[in-house]
Amino acid sequence: MIKQIINLQQKSILITGSAGFIGAALVKRLCAENPSARVIGLDSVNDYYDVSLKESRLQELSKLSNFTFIKGNLADKALITEIFAKYQPQIVVNLAAQAGVRYSITNPDAYIEANLIGFYNILEACRHSYDNGKPGVEHLVYASSSSVYGSNKKVPYAVEDKVDNPVSLYAATKKSNELLAHAYAKLYNIPCTGLRFFTVYGPAGRPDMAYFGFTNKLVKGEKIKIYNFGNCKRDFTYIDDIVEGVYRVMQGAPKRQNGEDGLPVPPYALYNIGNNSPENLLDFMQILQEELIQAGVLPQDYDFEAHKELVPMQAGDVPVTYADTSALERDFGFKPKTSLREGLRKFAEWYKDFYGKEK
Repeated sequence: MIKQIINLQQKSILITGSAGFIGAALVKRLCAENPSARVIGLDSVNDYYDVSLKESRLQELSKLSNFTFIKGNLADKALITEIFAKYQPQIVVNLAAQAGVRYSITNPDAYIEANLIGFYNILEACRHSYDNGKPGVEHLVYASSSSVYGSNKKVPYAVEDKVDNPVSLYAATKKSNELLAHAYAKLYNIPCTGLRFFTVYGPAGRPDMAYFGFTNKLVKGEKIKIYNFGNCKRDFTYIDDIVEGVYRVMQGAPKRQNGEDGLPVPPYALYNIGNNSPENLLDFMQILQEELIQAGVLPQDYDFEAHKELVPMQAGDVPVTYADTSALERDFGFKPKTSLREGLRKFAEWYKDFYGKEK
C-alpha cells in the first residue's frame, strides 16, 4: 500500500486511553522521541481494574513537559468536540476501549458506550476537522483486536481472512470499529489504520489478563484455572513490540488517491501486531512460574502443581490466536521479536518491585 510519510515532530497528537497499558507506554515513547510534538492524553480512569495502576502510570506521564492529560469519557461527544477544537490534533490514536472478552458477557453496556459510541465520536470529530477547508486529521490509528478472528480454523490469521462470526460482544464491537472506520475513510477521505493486537503483556499491564491474574492468585496461594485443559495457544506480544509497531504505523498513513471513477479510494489499512509464534498455555505457565521464582515473587519450593486446575473452555474464548504479520513487515519493516521468557522476566521483576513483599 502507498503511504503518506508523516513526521511526528511539531505535531499535535491525541492519544485516547492514555492511562491504559498500551496508551501510557506509547505516550512515553512519543514524548521522549518528539520533544517538539504536543501530546494530549484522554482517559476516563474507570475502575474496570485496579485504579492505582492507572494512577501510577499517569504519575509517570505527569513528568513529561510536552504531555497534557484530560480526564473524561470518550462517549461524551461535547468533550471530544471541545478537545478537537482546542488542540486540533493532526494524529489521533484511539486506544480507549472497554477491553476483555469475559466482562462483555456480564456488562455489555460498557462495550456499547466505549467501543461503539465512543469510537463514533472520534470518527465524527475527525470528519469535522476538515470543515471550512482546514487540513484536519492526517492519520487516525485505532486499536482493533485478534478477537475479531473468532473461531477461524485457518492459521495463522491474516487480515484478508473473513471475520464475520464473532464469538463475543467484545469481538463484535471491534469488528464494528473496522467497518465504521472503512465507511468514514471512504465517505470523508480520512486516512485510517486499524491494528489487531494479539495478547499484549508486560510490566504495568492489565490485571484482567491471564499472566497478571495468575500471578495474583499464585501469590495468594489460590488455585488458578487453566481453560480448555491447557490446550490453548496464544500469540503473546510484549508491550515494547506493540508500541514499536504503533509508533511506526503512525508515521505511515494510507495515501489519499482517487479511483477510476474519480471518487476517493478509501485510504484505509489493517494490520496484525502479534509475535507470529503462538505458545501453549501450559508452557507459558511453566515459564511464568520459573520467572516468578527467579524474581523472588514466589518461594523457591513453590508447589505449582497443587495450585493449578485444568478446566473446560469457557464462553467467548477461542482455542488459538496466531498472527500473520507479513503485511506489517512488508509495509513497515517491523516484526515483533521479544521472546516470551524475556518478556515474562521483565514482568516478574516489575511485579516484585511494584507490589513488594506484602502482596
